[in-house]
Amino acid sequence: MNLLSKRRIALGSMFFFVGLCFSSWAARIPDVQAKFQLSEGQLGTLLLFLPLGSVIGLPIAGWSVHQYGSRRVIMIGSFAYAITLPLIALSPTTWVIVLVLILYGMLGNIMNISLNTQALSLEDQMGKSILASFHGLWSMAGFTGAGIGAGMIFLGVSPTFHYLTVMGISFLIIFAAQRFIVKEQKASEGGGLVLKKPDDLLLRISLIAFLAMMAEGCMFDWSGVYFKKVVQADPSLIALGYVAFMGSMASGRFLTDKVVLRFGKVHVIQFSGLMITLGLLISVIWPTVIAATIGFLFVGFGVASLIPVSYSIAGRSKLYSPSVALAMVSTISFFGFLIGPPLIGFIADLFDLKVSFMIIALNGIGIFILSSIRKHVFLAPIKS
Repeated sequence: MNLLSKRRIALGSMFFFVGLCFSSWAARIPDVQAKFQLSEGQLGTLLLFLPLGSVIGLPIAGWSVHQYGSRRVIMIGSFAYAITLPLIALSPTTWVIVLVLILYGMLGNIMNISLNTQALSLEDQMGKSILASFHGLWSMAGFTGAGIGAGMIFLGVSPTFHYLTVMGISFLIIFAAQRFIVKEQKASEGGGLVLKKPDDLLLRISLIAFLAMMAEGCMFDWSGVYFKKVVQADPSLIALGYVAFMGSMASGRFLTDKVVLRFGKVHVIQFSGLMITLGLLISVIWPTVIAATIGFLFVGFGVASLIPVSYSIAGRSKLYSPSVALAMVSTISFFGFLIGPPLIGFIADLFDLKVSFMIIALNGIGIFILSSIRKHVFLAPIKS
């Protein structure tokens, strides 16, 4: 096995570790609610502090990776991220857990930007698309973390011991991978905090990622509600739509790199947009268990490639270093993830949930249009 292949395995394991930590936190949210005796509304407010930390962490990540290199940020950030997980369970008051969640969100996005910067450097060195497979490993870690969490809950294991166990696993992964996480070559002099105007390439790809993340947020938060209220599925099948979406998104990310190699990034974006629209329309027009499940499968495949391909394209920016370019795209797209679910609820209150999903289906059309006009914008040469 050559050095590049070893680096790919090591970097993939780091993506897996980050996904494992995040899903492990999510698996014990009900325990956090019970510990502090929170209502649904209070829990919802508490959960907002993690994405708030993510937003705060975006400019810090772009600047720190550009200033110090992705390797140093990964090595420091990975240990900090793993250690912060048990601090969530150990928080004695709501005020303390608010601060810990803000920190956890910040570190999560710092790891996101630094790992993707490292992955872009490795992708250029290997001369082929590999970024989506790393995102696939993150999604696979989500299933793994959820499974471990379910097992821990079944066995009556406390969140503290659960999180300490995951921290120990994380340390093993970090120690095993660290010597293959290398300092990337500087690709650009454009750096600093994310306060500058994006160039044409970053603006276009950021809008595509924004629409993709809005659709993804819709599926994360509303797929179960849709199956319950619109599809009127049996209670045992309410989670089927979410599982279908998550399964196809995870598997689609492992297929994306090969599809990109064969058809090109722009064509993959176009096809992905159409898949999102088709899947949501099927779910709206034929709201049955079978049809809606198939529709959600299509949406998952459509969403799967958009973020990793968008990140890969963003790394081609002529004006900014990969870390800063990624932070810009992440900043804009993340707002799509934040406003998508509340927008669904607002439209559903005015009309109904089917109308909400029909409107989100237009996101796929928007992605197709944005990737079809003035396509020369996407053809910036890869930096050596």
